[in-house]
Amino acid sequence: MNNSLRALLSKRFHIPKERSIQRATRHFTSAEKAIFYFFITLFIGSTTIMLLKVNNSFLVRVPIEGGSVSEGVISNPRFINPVLAISEADKNLVSLIYSGLTKKDLSGDMVNDLAEKVDISEDGLTYTVTLKESVIFHDGEPVTADDVVFTIQKILDPGVKSPLYRDFAGVIVNKIDEETVSFTLKRPYFPFINNLSVGILPKHIWSSVTNDEFSFSQWNVLPIGSGPYMVETVTRDSGGIPNFYDLTPFEKSTISSPYISHYIFKFYPSEEDRLEAYNSGEIEVLSGVSPEETKEIEKRGGKILSSPLPRVFGVFFNQNSNKALLDKSVRQALDLTAPKEMIVEEVLGNFGNVIHGPLPPGIFEIKSTSSPLTLDERFELASSTLTKAGWKKNTETGILEKKSKNDTIKLSFSISTSDNPDLKNVAEMLKASWQILGAEVSVSIYESGDLNQNVIRPRRYDALLFGEIVGRDTDIYPFWHSSERNDPGLNIALYTNSQVDKIIESIQTEGNKEKRENLYKTFDQIIRSDVPAVFLYSPDFIYVVPESIKGVEFGSLNTSQDRFSDIRNWFIETNAVWNIFANNY
Repeated sequence: MNNSLRALLSKRFHIPKERSIQRATRHFTSAEKAIFYFFITLFIGSTTIMLLKVNNSFLVRVPIEGGSVSEGVISNPRFINPVLAISEADKNLVSLIYSGLTKKDLSGDMVNDLAEKVDISEDGLTYTVTLKESVIFHDGEPVTADDVVFTIQKILDPGVKSPLYRDFAGVIVNKIDEETVSFTLKRPYFPFINNLSVGILPKHIWSSVTNDEFSFSQWNVLPIGSGPYMVETVTRDSGGIPNFYDLTPFEKSTISSPYISHYIFKFYPSEEDRLEAYNSGEIEVLSGVSPEETKEIEKRGGKILSSPLPRVFGVFFNQNSNKALLDKSVRQALDLTAPKEMIVEEVLGNFGNVIHGPLPPGIFEIKSTSSPLTLDERFELASSTLTKAGWKKNTETGILEKKSKNDTIKLSFSISTSDNPDLKNVAEMLKASWQILGAEVSVSIYESGDLNQNVIRPRRYDALLFGEIVGRDTDIYPFWHSSERNDPGLNIALYTNSQVDKIIESIQTEGNKEKRENLYKTFDQIIRSDVPAVFLYSPDFIYVVPESIKGVEFGSLNTSQDRFSDIRNWFIETNAVWNIFANNY
């Protein structure tokens, strides 16, 4: 201890008027002393409390770095690679570890990420992207135009078999200088800027990996990107498959590093295993929760967040497979008697919206043309419609029939769908309702891979209960253009209409927002009139987080991974500081 500190500690401090107070209190009785010291203590205590309150009035709580959160995901990741990512597990990790030239903000608009600016030529054919200065990958290497060109070339390489190939088909990418890249399109395509959000691969790591090795490379499970989080720890199961990822903030991220110090992903083979892990406290966050599970989660005190997804679920008719479905009056009657409101209430738990057309709600102000009639009144209208079209119930079977020139057509068809519990319940509700109408309906359930490979791709179904991911960019071309009727196209209603084809083509090239919206409205009206499908509902994305995580906002979701668009502002730990210093945090 130095001399100055020793002197300070040994110094005697004097209270003003201390001697006068001592002389006065010597003459106090015991009761007077007790009263005197009581009021002195009361004065000191009240003064201290008042000072604390004044201090607290100037304090605000601000987020600081710290805290840990664990999220449970079904199935293990295989391709933590933006070029190859397929599963939810893959895409969740890609969205945090990699960054693209652009990204979506909370309102659903595209904003710059790695890009400093994006210039679009007047003819809409050339996109020139300038990178931000000093952006780097997690290993410290700079992000350059070479990395951007390399990533897009890998997507376009047939040997890689990227699921994003269609997004960049026909696009020519060129390096202008170290920080500038151009994308040249064959024809204007307004939603193309959304494609620029694909994560950028580090060329210095991947350039030595051949196409044959690309899907087997260790970098698919030990990824290095430039996103807000980087891989800290990976653990594997007995078979060597990763089942735990601990992500930590990348301090040199393009915008700012996240507050949460550890974002942990744990992977489970089934929904039952994941829910058990949540109930035991092993994980705190769940994404893509089914409405049925929310009831149990609410009992445990979990905070449930939801946001509409731009997805359209419906029954898509294959009129080439079933003669009865060729009759428009049949399709109209099936649409009228579909218990849509009941499905949203009972199956979705009101986590969704009833729809009557091919576009998800909230994208455009398209008014519903659905009937205000009750379900019973709709049944009466549907029966009347079928009777006028020549359909009569067989007195023995109770099934509607219609005589044609050569034979008798029976209103009988099968609904094909996946083994998803919600879709199975929806299929059974539709079957029950349409049987009341007089249709003979069967339900065929398939494992999702089997459904895609052996039912959807060869178009072997009468009616398909399925969902389409339309997206916020509302690219309807794959779902409704006649050129997409056959595999690998996604026109699962096998719909053909030359007027609609022209409208869809015009939408892709129209840069004027008002004109583009009018084209969408015309498209919507024609599809509703033709009834190629019974549109049922648009579901909500359900997300469960603990009360300890603050600042979680969804905004407008395009995919479930968009929930992470504002993750830099999520926080757990806070600190109290004076308001004037809050901006420094």
